[in-house]
Amino acid sequence: MPENISSQIETVKSFLLSLQDAICNALERADGTGKFEQDNWQRTEGGGGRSRVLKNGGVIEQGGVNFSHVFGDTMPPSATAARPELAGRKFQAMGVSLVIHPKNPHVPTSHANVRFFIAEKEGESPIWWFGGGFDLTPFYPNKEDVIHWHKVAKRIGDEFGEHVYNDHKKWCDEYFYLKHRQETRGVGGLFFDDLNEWGFDKSFAYMRAVGEGYIDAYVPIMEKRKSQPFTQQERDFQLYRRGRYVEFNLVYDRGTLFGLQTGGRTESILMSMPPMARWEYCYQPEPGSKEASLHDWLKPTDWLKTQ
Repeated sequence: MPENISSQIETVKSFLLSLQDAICNALERADGTGKFEQDNWQRTEGGGGRSRVLKNGGVIEQGGVNFSHVFGDTMPPSATAARPELAGRKFQAMGVSLVIHPKNPHVPTSHANVRFFIAEKEGESPIWWFGGGFDLTPFYPNKEDVIHWHKVAKRIGDEFGEHVYNDHKKWCDEYFYLKHRQETRGVGGLFFDDLNEWGFDKSFAYMRAVGEGYIDAYVPIMEKRKSQPFTQQERDFQLYRRGRYVEFNLVYDRGTLFGLQTGGRTESILMSMPPMARWEYCYQPEPGSKEASLHDWLKPTDWLKTQ
């Protein structure tokens, strides 16, 4: 970690705020009519953020792009249980997190997150790391879209090392896996956490590349599929599959759990939930249907070898 910690923290924060602006601007242009509304908030225990939500746009049914910077004197039990060295340290956590839920079932749901964490204790070296990634959750997958998504991910990874894409794609497949459903949440992307072994400058550069790369990965897919006609049956299936998204975020997602356990702003934390979803007891799609074929996509796959 660089000696001037305070300066580096401000540098990361400045980037995250600008990233939030850039992503919101790109999504508004692609949506055509929707605008993000900003909600500034403060956290009693320390810190705050600005939440931006777009509702009922031309394409986006609901989407949120949130910035938060929170800090405190103690870590939650879940964190210290996994990382005992964090006990007794003050912490700061900042990041940009977004989830986009389009209305059209042919436009995939997408998620991205980039974050920085640092824990300090007087007389000891700080503990810090970067994390983040992006992943895609289609309801009616199109191979062209999936390959484009992973080409962008590989381009980003290749700039930082020969094995970065493969390693972080595998991490994404494993992290976004619903064990109780025995399926992945979507078609993957990139995921990384606890990144500090590259040193501060390279780790920060990678986090920046992932955050900025989300726009290149997602907006072309959104533009291509947003005018595609859809039926009520396809809409109903989308709402059913959104239920899986809810299940993952409430059962497995570390960010959701960390935010709730550290007294974060509940509305911003749960911004990732879709505005509408449905569950159906023992639902089974008709054999041979487009809905049934989704199952074949929800498993770890080397998508770039399928082109």
